[in-house]
Amino acid sequence: MDELWDHRADLAEQAVFERHASRLWGIPKTTLGVIAWPPSTRDKFFYHWHYWWQAHFIDCQVDAATRRDTGLRLRAIRRTIRGMRIRNRRPLPYNDFYDDRTWLALAMHRAQDLPKYGTVRYLPGLEASIIEGVDPLTGALPWKVDENFFNVPTNGPAAILAARTGRTDLAAQLVEWIYPRLINTEGLVMDGVRLRVHGEDPVTQIHTYNQGVVLGALVELARAQRREAGIPQRAVSEVGTEQITRVHQLVQAVASNLASPEGVIGLGTGRGGSGNGGGDGGLFKGILARYLALVVTDLPSDDRMSRATRQLAKRLVMQSADSVWHHRLEVDGLPLFGSSWMDDAALPQSGNRIGSTIATGAGADLGVPERDLSVQLSGWMLMEAAAKISGDTPDTTR
Repeated sequence: MDELWDHRADLAEQAVFERHASRLWGIPKTTLGVIAWPPSTRDKFFYHWHYWWQAHFIDCQVDAATRRDTGLRLRAIRRTIRGMRIRNRRPLPYNDFYDDRTWLALAMHRAQDLPKYGTVRYLPGLEASIIEGVDPLTGALPWKVDENFFNVPTNGPAAILAARTGRTDLAAQLVEWIYPRLINTEGLVMDGVRLRVHGEDPVTQIHTYNQGVVLGALVELARAQRREAGIPQRAVSEVGTEQITRVHQLVQAVASNLASPEGVIGLGTGRGGSGNGGGDGGLFKGILARYLALVVTDLPSDDRMSRATRQLAKRLVMQSADSVWHHRLEVDGLPLFGSSWMDDAALPQSGNRIGSTIATGAGADLGVPERDLSVQLSGWMLMEAAAKISGDTPDTTR
């Protein structure tokens, strides 16, 4: 790991904690991310809190703890999970949105895998509530309970979860639901389908995070298939080849369509999609960066195409991280990241409202996006991804 990127990831972590982290309603041993900075009074009292943003807040904390698992970081993760449980006002599976639940389950699993963390007692019930939600007719998860919209932001993370928890058949089922129905002519992943009386009605928007979650699902499924077959991860083998080939194609499609010629992620996000604003969309590019880094460290097979794909994925992450860092603002010595990874960050002022509204759809862009926790988490996620793959890329074959 490169010391420069390790330091930048530390600064990103410190910035989010100093500006956004707070006790929930003054309750001891709780932490949640305040959804906007500077916050309104309603923000400070967590009137809106955005369940899935908090899941990514935990995921970023796990990234930091994976670099150095200090006692302070482990306690912060526990307090954030406790804060989520209390703010949800019911057990954590009580959330109508399956994608929200799945993001949290992924973060909790990663926390539980930290050597000194222990078990997450809320995880089994949360995980069961997701698996039980798979629709028997379509073979996929709906976006929401009693909803006829089936999308990639739900089924991609669910496939990652299934592959990581030994449910390889389910992971394959969810991946095959996405392929080929939701791959467009450019090789990019579309958003989902609505079930109508006449059949499936595709929703064709292109969002950066959908590319990320499918990359993650493909990598984890290929690894799971090789584990089950007893094949070393970096061996050249037919096992997992279909998923590995899809990774090659999707990383190339991202580089060709969603990144600048220099390799900075962010182009094309306005083509019926989002990714450069605030609200929910503030997280999208960071999620793609997370799973591009996973391609770099965990893509099986050491054939020529896989090596080239890992190098391309690394270039996209590192060029994006360089650009974001160059365009940051510094406030009290700590970075404030821009919502666009190609343009200078803007300084938010109290009263510019984005996250303090209910974030609806793919993104709510009602003011200066940099005010939003989602945007700052995305920047932190990118710094962690760069720290993870900088220097000599670790071989995480397991």
